[in-house]
Amino acid sequence: MSRAQISALVFGVGGFGALVAATASNEWKVTTRASSVITATWVYQGLWMNCAGNALGSFHCRPHFTIFKVEGYIQACRGLMIAAVSLGFFGSIFALFGMKCTKVGGSDKAKAKIACLAGIVFILSGLCSMTGCSLYANKITTEFFDPLFVEQKYELGAALFIGWAGASLCIIGGVIFCFSISDNHKPPRMGYAYNGATSVLSSRTKYHGAEGDFKTTNPSKQFDKNAYV
Repeated sequence: MSRAQISALVFGVGGFGALVAATASNEWKVTTRASSVITATWVYQGLWMNCAGNALGSFHCRPHFTIFKVEGYIQACRGLMIAAVSLGFFGSIFALFGMKCTKVGGSDKAKAKIACLAGIVFILSGLCSMTGCSLYANKITTEFFDPLFVEQKYELGAALFIGWAGASLCIIGGVIFCFSISDNHKPPRMGYAYNGATSVLSSRTKYHGAEGDFKTTNPSKQFDKNAYV
């Protein structure tokens, strides 16, 4: 089981979850109208609906009724975030098939290719989310610091930071997946059999055994003159 692939899967799936939360959130931009804490009113706007709430606990949301009247940058961010979520979903599926600890996906070589594909998909998902959140944030900051913009000005919402964090996790997980295939190309370690050190006793036994064999093969040396006395 590869620890690198497990870490990559955690980063990728965590980033995918963050992208889903950011896409569904209504806090892409937020503003506060307050003369006091008790009469404070918050206005949120997301990719799909506008919401308003007050300090008394009242909260109401109104969806965008038509896509043709929505501003162009919101439509672009919608497309980018939907693409990011879709790529993150397929990246998670490919990652499960490409991990060494699973029994599906074929041989190790095939699993390495699938893991690399999962890494590329995760990186593309992170780039889509990063682009969408940055485009939305650029529009908010441009309007906020524009002295000629007289309409309601908004600030960065929590969904943008969640989207950036999810994009970063997806990119990190994808990079780790791409580099994890190098583990499959490492040459296997050669095994060496260890027979143990030859003891002195065994070597002497062999030596004396050899002398005995030598003596038996020369019977003429065993019967000298003293044997007959």
